[in-house]
Amino acid sequence: MKRLNPIQRVLLGLILTTAIIAVVLPLMFFLANAFSNSTEIYDYPKTPLMSFTVTVDVSYDQVTEEYVIKYVDRRGDVKNAINSSSMLLISNYFEQYFSVYRTPEELESQFEEVLTSGETIRLTYAKNLWHNFKTFFFITSKADEALINSIVVVIYTIIISLTLGSMSGYAIARYRFKGKDQINVFLLIVRMFPTVGISIPLAVILIRYNLFDTMLGLAILYSLPNIALTAWITSSIFVGINRELEEASLVFGGNGFQTFMKITLPLALPAMAASSMYAFLTAWNDTISALILTNDHPTLALAVYQAIGDNTTNLQYAAAGSIILIIPALIFTFVVRKYVNQMWGSVSV
Repeated sequence: MKRLNPIQRVLLGLILTTAIIAVVLPLMFFLANAFSNSTEIYDYPKTPLMSFTVTVDVSYDQVTEEYVIKYVDRRGDVKNAINSSSMLLISNYFEQYFSVYRTPEELESQFEEVLTSGETIRLTYAKNLWHNFKTFFFITSKADEALINSIVVVIYTIIISLTLGSMSGYAIARYRFKGKDQINVFLLIVRMFPTVGISIPLAVILIRYNLFDTMLGLAILYSLPNIALTAWITSSIFVGINRELEEASLVFGGNGFQTFMKITLPLALPAMAASSMYAFLTAWNDTISALILTNDHPTLALAVYQAIGDNTTNLQYAAAGSIILIIPALIFTFVVRKYVNQMWGSVSV
């Protein structure tokens, strides 16, 4: 392998550093928003670093007989928060705006020094990092149901896409028939159509067969381009599988179905894993088609999309919902990554 000269190394380092910053910096801002409380979300300038604590100044107004709570931001600037004599009201304020969970009794004990000394005290509290996630499910209509719906539609999509796509790919790889080359081209053309482009005409069909606003109907839409993609991917793998293995299985008494399930399909597992990943991401992340084909049974991606529209002043909750949406996709991708890498010649990760 040719070694790089110093100038090339510097240029390569700059390119890689720029690429990393371009990916990591927006991600850091996104995570910072997802874990920001209702007060930090309005801090300006916004920092890409997550905050795990909240600092407040507490004093007592002898005239009004109220506690004066002021928020201290990361730069040290002090901002008015709440004036109240009710510990219950202050406790609720801390939970809603600071993501700090303290009972009225705990706050009263911590504020006791203010009454005895008459001085302003500064207190630092650990934030409840799961506050935004719990609030997202509380304020977003049918968020729990949406999560289950997304899981169901993903399962349907993967089953339909892999079943029909793998059988089509096997037929294309193993049999000769008229129009085979045209079908290969047609598979790519089908993949070129945007899913939303066929949503409206498909909605008419789904309504006719009582499948509108169902996860099965939505899965059928997502499966249409993925069946073609699965057939195209698996056919290239099936071509590379030695026919003699299948013939040996038939000689030893296996039928065609047993041969396919026990010999051919396991060898094509990398292609199936890659196809399932595409099917998963298509069904899990879609919003526009789900908006068209569902009314009362949204998916999680649609729920997050609607949360952004309904809570423009509370974007931290929508960001938390996006984290919930991202995690299953990351888990699924890491689960199948070994098989996908085998498709390009790598045996282990």
